[in-house]
Amino acid sequence: MEQKNFIGRRKTSTARLYIKPGSGEFKVNKRSLDEYFSTKAHQNVASLPLDVTESNGQFDIKVTVRGGGITGQSGAIQHALARALDDHNEEWHSVLKSHDLLTRDDRMVERKKYGQPGARKKFQFSKR
Repeated sequence: MEQKNFIGRRKTSTARLYIKPGSGEFKVNKRSLDEYFSTKAHQNVASLPLDVTESNGQFDIKVTVRGGGITGQSGAIQHALARALDDHNEEWHSVLKSHDLLTRDDRMVERKKYGQPGARKKFQFSKR
């Protein structure tokens, strides 16, 4: 299997993931996974497809991620990695699908409306 390119998205983040068989090196924006994501929760979110398919240490993964914050970026990496593993081995499709890893999470921030301080919040009402 040669190195392929996969895209994952979450909120306003986009991750381009390159995967090839190897020793298990996981680089995000030229830094290691635990160096890029300081919290264990974000590291676990990003590497969940590897844990689910029990393929830790089998692939060298290089990710370029941009936009959004760390939560969106870890979700984008998760989506791209799930797509890559699904393409590599068809037998993992049902496992990835049952954990909802192949579906793009389409929730976005709601836009601010005019005449209001935020998307839903209203200015304080004054009777007098």
